[in-house]
Amino acid sequence: MPERFDVAVLGAGGMGSAAACALARRGARVIALEQFDLGHALGSSHGETRLVRQAYFEHPDYVPLARRAYDLWDELGGLVGSPLFHRTGLVFCGQPDAEALAGTERAAELHGLPVERRPGGAFRPLLHDRPGERLLVEPQGGYVEVDRAVRAFQELARRAGATLRGDTRVTGWSPAEDSLRLETSRGPVEARRLVLAAGAWSGRWLEGLRVGIAAHRNLLFWFPAGAAWRAAPCFAFDLPEGFYYGFPDVSGRGVKVALHLPGQRLADPAAVERRLRPGDAHAVCRFVAERLGGVDPQPRAHAVCLYEMSDDGHFVLTLDPRDPRVAIAAGFSGHGFKFAPVIGEALADLALEGATDLPIAFLGLGPSRVRASGGSSEGDSGRG
Repeated sequence: MPERFDVAVLGAGGMGSAAACALARRGARVIALEQFDLGHALGSSHGETRLVRQAYFEHPDYVPLARRAYDLWDELGGLVGSPLFHRTGLVFCGQPDAEALAGTERAAELHGLPVERRPGGAFRPLLHDRPGERLLVEPQGGYVEVDRAVRAFQELARRAGATLRGDTRVTGWSPAEDSLRLETSRGPVEARRLVLAAGAWSGRWLEGLRVGIAAHRNLLFWFPAGAAWRAAPCFAFDLPEGFYYGFPDVSGRGVKVALHLPGQRLADPAAVERRLRPGDAHAVCRFVAERLGGVDPQPRAHAVCLYEMSDDGHFVLTLDPRDPRVAIAAGFSGHGFKFAPVIGEALADLALEGATDLPIAFLGLGPSRVRASGGSSEGDSGRG
């Protein structure tokens, strides 16, 4: 006989683990199924840090979700006994009309958020702006600890009675009377509802929907840095040559820097090249040499991260129009992890109630979201 649950969650990365946590804490009988080890480093939800910010230039409707996420990050830190979200401040640098700066100021004005202009040179010798560029500071910005956060979601889910099962691949599902029957590598599972949070592997489950999802290869680098970088703010440079972002030295490993790009599109996320290729580090090393003070421009380490890019760079957070018993969380496009706890809350609402009061309508699959020609995922992809 198949095991039976109220809700099955496909994927136990950041979003799936947050959903399992929220569901279990509401009393639902939950199983989360992960194809790799729990806490693996093969997808998008791993590593030391992700940027957290509220003045969201990608779309102002993200701001209410970001505000709720701030509260939930603080709550989660309290439940596990130490903070997961660190408010270091976030410095933006670029031309005044650069998307990140102009959009941040628009979002701050619309939602009454604290964003400060600073004079040129205000962050030297660490951050090197140039004549004509503007410096903005979001004082409540910072970073969240990724690996610790995923472990916290999973531990709280277990405490509330959830079953988390790693090394379990879901091969498909089908309707079965009053439930959905999932075929897995460890035998069948039945659940009244399904949450799809498969990360870079989401594309195969969402074929035929209005928005396409594709996996992309992106790189992160760590650079040796002086002691001043241990207390530095997070930063983001929106430059004509690319959008670069980074973090203080939070662990002694060095300053983490990345170039936000959709990266190489992958036919199979499992086949991603994780070794450094010739030329992979060139642009980031040049940025470090020109824009960061007290940082050695030769990286000491790198990591490969998978972006699950939607066609328009915005999340997909909705019920599946083909079967409303399935809730979808996909397309987080390199800027989604900061929202993990509120995404988990929304998914719990969708799975248990069929709707949510959270403002996620703009992340649905309405007529304004049209699959790009040829499945391209270039677009307003967001950052950090």
